[in-house]
Amino acid sequence: MDIHLADVTLHVDQSLNPQELEKLEHAIRQKEGVVSVHVNPDKAHLIVVEYNPKKVHSGDLMSILRSQGLNGELIGL
Repeated sequence: MDIHLADVTLHVDQSLNPQELEKLEHAIRQKEGVVSVHVNPDKAHLIVVEYNPKKVHSGDLMSILRSQGLNGELIGL
């Protein structure tokens, strides 16, 4: 089976403390089709998400961000 993956960076407008960041990461990881979530501790406002675009859309990732009461933008890779 041939699976094509996409990467996108979520830019979070707010500063998150470690607990808020962990909660957001967990929510993103729970979305079916998300393969990995990576946050560089030095740039915690940037979250790189690898996902299967046949199962999840980038807009879904933004919905997760908004459901956490956060604002941000998508930055394509």
